[in-house]
Amino acid sequence: MLHKTRGIVLRQVKYGDTSLIVSIFTELFGVQSYMVNGARSAKPKATKGNLLQPGNILDMVVYHHEQKNMQRIAEFKLGYIYSSLSFNVVKNTVSMYMIELLQKCLRQPEQQSELYYFAEHMLQLLDQAPMNVVGNLPLYFTLQLSSHMGFQISGQYSEYTHYLDLKEGVFKDLPPHHPFHLDAQNSEFTSQLLHATDIAGIMGVSMNKDQRRKLLYAYLDFYKLHLPEFTDLHSPPILHEILDA
Repeated sequence: MLHKTRGIVLRQVKYGDTSLIVSIFTELFGVQSYMVNGARSAKPKATKGNLLQPGNILDMVVYHHEQKNMQRIAEFKLGYIYSSLSFNVVKNTVSMYMIELLQKCLRQPEQQSELYYFAEHMLQLLDQAPMNVVGNLPLYFTLQLSSHMGFQISGQYSEYTHYLDLKEGVFKDLPPHHPFHLDAQNSEFTSQLLHATDIAGIMGVSMNKDQRRKLLYAYLDFYKLHLPEFTDLHSPPILHEILDA
C-alpha cells in the first residue's frame, strides 16, 4: 500500500553496484530501511540519489508492509531546502551530531510523530539560527530529546536546589553520594537550557567552549544511565574541534 510521509535521512549504505540502503526516520512509521535501486548509476535519474544525504528532510511516497524489514520508495523529493546548513561547516557538523544521536536512540520501527516533529523542527532551527547560537544547540537538542525518550530532567535550579542528580534526573539541595551529578554552575546552565523556549533563550545561556564540552559529555552520560543499550558517539570530538575553530 502507498503512503505519503515525511522523513529525515539518518544513514545510507552502498548496496551492489548502483543501489543504496537508506535508513530514514519517518513521520508515519518511525525508523525504516529503504532499498533505492539505481541511486548510484550514471543515468540522469540517479542524481536524485544526492537527495538521500544524512540530515535531509524528504517528502516521500512509500510502499509499506508491516511484515517486511526492507521497504521501497515510490517517489521522493526535498521536503525542506536548507539555506545555510548544507554549506556551513559548523552547522553541518552540528547536524551530523544530531543525526547520530537520533540513530543511537531510535531502535524500534514504530510511529513516534511528536519526536519526528521535534527533530525536523530542530534541524530547521539550526539552519535558520544565527551563528552565535549554534554552539548551544547541541546541548539544547540533547536535553530536549531526552524528554521525548521518556527520561527527562524535572525541576529547576534555584537557591535551594543547586545540584543536578543525573541518575534521578532531578535538582537537589545537596550533592548526591555518586559521581553522576553536576556542580552548581553547570546545574544552572542546564536549568536555563531546559526552560529556554526560543532562540533568544538558548543564546542567552553564556558559556565558554570548555564548559560546553564538559556539559555535552555529562548529558551523554545521562543517556547511558537511562538507555541500557546506548553506546558512545563518534561525532562529539569532531563537533568540539569544529566549534573551537
